[in-house]
Amino acid sequence: MSDIRTNEEEGKKSLNFIEAIVEKDLSEGKNGGRVQTRFPPEPNGYLHIGHAKAICLDFGIAERYDGICNLRFDDTNPVKEDVEYVDSIKEDIEWLGFRWNEIFYASDYFQQLYDFAIQLIKEGKAYVDEQSSEVIAQQKGTPTQPGIESPYRNRPVEESLDLFTRMNQGEFEEGSMILRAKIDMASPNMHFRDPVMYRIIHHPHHRTGSTWKVYPMYDFAHGQSDYFEGVTHSLCTLEFEVHRPLYDYYIDLLKESDDYHPRQTEFNRLNLTYTVMSKRKLLQLVREGLVNGWDDPRMPTICGYRRRGFTPESIRNFIKKIGYTKYDGMIDMALLEHAVREDLNQRAPRVSAVLDPVKLIITNYPDGEVELMEAINNPEDPKTGSHKIAFTRELFIEREDFMEEAPKKFFRMTPGREVRLKNAYIVTCTGCKKNEAGEITEIYAEYDPMTKTGMPESNRKVKGTLHWVSAEHSLPAEVRLYDRLFLSENPSEEKDKELHELLNPQSLTALTNCRVEMELQHAKPYDHFQFQRLGYFNLDPDSKKGKLIFNRTVSLKDNWSKVKEKV
Repeated sequence: MSDIRTNEEEGKKSLNFIEAIVEKDLSEGKNGGRVQTRFPPEPNGYLHIGHAKAICLDFGIAERYDGICNLRFDDTNPVKEDVEYVDSIKEDIEWLGFRWNEIFYASDYFQQLYDFAIQLIKEGKAYVDEQSSEVIAQQKGTPTQPGIESPYRNRPVEESLDLFTRMNQGEFEEGSMILRAKIDMASPNMHFRDPVMYRIIHHPHHRTGSTWKVYPMYDFAHGQSDYFEGVTHSLCTLEFEVHRPLYDYYIDLLKESDDYHPRQTEFNRLNLTYTVMSKRKLLQLVREGLVNGWDDPRMPTICGYRRRGFTPESIRNFIKKIGYTKYDGMIDMALLEHAVREDLNQRAPRVSAVLDPVKLIITNYPDGEVELMEAINNPEDPKTGSHKIAFTRELFIEREDFMEEAPKKFFRMTPGREVRLKNAYIVTCTGCKKNEAGEITEIYAEYDPMTKTGMPESNRKVKGTLHWVSAEHSLPAEVRLYDRLFLSENPSEEKDKELHELLNPQSLTALTNCRVEMELQHAKPYDHFQFQRLGYFNLDPDSKKGKLIFNRTVSLKDNWSKVKEKV
């Protein structure tokens, strides 16, 4: 029994605070023992890594407690919303490995919300205000000073009803009138100081066309939508904590009994170093051409991470590790990069690629001969087997792997020193050739035929092992080296600088003269590889036959931490 108790206690300790709330609600029989969540994005942009955290929670809670999670598009602002964003959101959720129960839209409830607004007007709990937004803002007061009541606050119910109806018929200009809830202009909660419920927008909606001329505000639509759908646990980020009393207020006015009431719970949002999460700033990056679209591999969008080569498993594992709390903080980008390294180390095949090639000629190797060397696909997973890589007289190696005059601790190729060519032979460098500018154009070496990998003498110790590709039996490729988009660790705090001034000029380096082994001719878009000694890469969807393009997902090691230590 003692062991059982210990296991139960450990299980309880592993719960995050939201799971503990859900389990308590279930134990108390609330909502008929149901668990229903929702992921409610506004379709005004592409999802980013912060949304992934919410997705993992919303869908994960439903999955863990045999509940359901619906996808609901918060489409209450037609000016900023588009079907393109709707489609991308669905694609991103599915790529992360989740599936919704049903799809809803806030626009599904426009008539119900409008009817509820009419009800509140009739009950004297809402009124039409004709003041400008600037004047209304001035009348709001401060957290320590009460607000000033609008001169329209006590206008006759019939007048507000007539004006609200005509607002929706398109008789008035945008900004000329709004519908406000009549609550308490002296409330210590600023959100209760007669909040806006509806505003006029003369712009076609992506689903309802020109049917509506008035559109509900988020605070008026969100809680009611949860209620209409039967959501039991409405999970939001911390900035909505101050909105919760208003969320409950509207639902209390709407609900017909005390048997059911959605519960809003807030958790910390994801803030990553060297990243911005503001949709407005991400849209600015795209519109000003500072990045190459929403799926630019430098963007923190889910489609950007997908194109860069991140796996859904690595993102989910990263979010699981950082967890959910009630306190906002900053998460080091290195943790996300570590998660994808861990995942790709287990799944990515090892291949050879040379990014800055210089020719290596094995002068004593038979001209025209081709040997097929055995290369293990992934030492972490023996089941993946091996593949063949061609070895010939003329090879390519990395230019930085050779120095004509090398320091003592340089263990790569230099005249008179032995190195091993991975999966092949031990060779001794004999010299090099230069052009008129003094640039090295060819390197020469001799091989020892008794040192082929697997032969007895192959165990001879040498301090350097180099990767290589055959000059004849390799493919040309473009390799894009991606790095942090911003130089600032927290670009959102750099208020005195424009967004473009914060960008890392080295965030993208395109290398167009690379060579990769023939095995990669079979690669498909988004396939992952470890380029030996270089990092993890994937094939970009822009690749075509004869033009392979690879994106660096992440380097083999965290180089940024070392850079920060030197600063």
